[in-house]
Amino acid sequence: MSAVQSVGPKDLPALQEQVEAIIAEARRQGASACEVAVSLEQGLSTTVRQREVETVEFNRDQGFGITLYVGQRKGSASTSASGPDAIRETVAAALAIAKHTSEDECSGLADAALMAREIPDLDLYHDWDLEPEQAIEMALACEAAAFDADPRILNADGTTLNTHQGCRVYGNSHGFIGGYASTRHSLSCVMIAEGDGQMQRDYWYDVNRQGNLLADPRSIGVRAAQRAASRLGARPVPTCEVPVLFSAELAGGLFGSFLSAISGGNLYRKSSFLEGTIGQRLFPAWLTLDERPHIPRALGSAAFDGDGLATYAKPFVDKGELVSYLLGTYSGRKLGLPSTANAGGVHNLFVSHGVEDQAALIRRMGRGLLVTELMGHGLNMVTGDYSRGAAGFWIENGEIQHAVQEVTIAGNMKDMFQQIVAIGSDLETRSNIHTGSVLIERMTVAGS
Repeated sequence: MSAVQSVGPKDLPALQEQVEAIIAEARRQGASACEVAVSLEQGLSTTVRQREVETVEFNRDQGFGITLYVGQRKGSASTSASGPDAIRETVAAALAIAKHTSEDECSGLADAALMAREIPDLDLYHDWDLEPEQAIEMALACEAAAFDADPRILNADGTTLNTHQGCRVYGNSHGFIGGYASTRHSLSCVMIAEGDGQMQRDYWYDVNRQGNLLADPRSIGVRAAQRAASRLGARPVPTCEVPVLFSAELAGGLFGSFLSAISGGNLYRKSSFLEGTIGQRLFPAWLTLDERPHIPRALGSAAFDGDGLATYAKPFVDKGELVSYLLGTYSGRKLGLPSTANAGGVHNLFVSHGVEDQAALIRRMGRGLLVTELMGHGLNMVTGDYSRGAAGFWIENGEIQHAVQEVTIAGNMKDMFQQIVAIGSDLETRSNIHTGSVLIERMTVAGS
């Protein structure tokens, strides 16, 4: 962004100095230990609708999250102000909270010996020198291509281009301090098709660390238009039990639910249907889920986790067997297990896959439902029962017959994991979970 000076690596030294000053202030006020996370973010967001500019927004935000300990008592406070008075007051507020909380034997900083010693450059920062006028031009071109792609595209629900730069620094009173700069750029298009007495809405988007590697705006618009138009004529199907194929952009949600179920917070609260399943085969023997946190430019890459621990490559599922939970320092202590350096979540989860693309999986399923949209949040984390509204396409004889809407798909996630028949080669890489389409042998589809 050339209109103002970008946030980037040049800001890291000043942020590190601020972190060090906050830790020193916490010590001065009587904290026995302290950790600080500082973020500085800046972005441009441009939205057009119906060939007109709707919004052009610039944002720049800074935040300080301060957690300190008095023995085993913990207090946290945050502020967006960076002045000395604001920092003193925020530290004092966190200290007051700590003095009024109960002792927790599991609280405290991670082991000093486990702090990240080397912080590799993961090439996460790629500034995009983009003027607002250029952003508007790209968004308008995207929407225009969508309107031109199909005569049934008669309305638009917004095309948005976002650019984002950010810096994050984490430090604690062990002497660890680390930080990195990153960028994230995206273009999304939402279109509305009309026909067959219906209006149908769908979208497409792309996201990348490097703005120049985003998909061509026109191709994004065309894809959004095609998806919206393909949904015209949608109708429910009779209630049945059939194979269900989750498109790749939705399949990541299945594995996201799995990660939630093996996360330490849900486990120590005994609110997970996968509690006590280490060593059990939860998936087919051919399936592996592994974390690769150091991939250059990947959207989920990180050199250290939210506790300052060095991240490392590891499997969570190996040949179908659960071999590791997803743990930070605190949840690990609660469970009597070491941290897996996942405070803050997973960093680039890769799901093993086959050679068949989505079209091949449709032919393989023969008859069933291809799911391209999910509604609601129908997962009971304690029991694993899964039920969500869905839309997509009905498959007969290995071919798409018509669009489907107003149905519910249901099953139990333990059964769904075991009944994964295949994972496609059509990899979704626009998030920190990389997977292809997922074919499940049988689920209940409740319709008309």
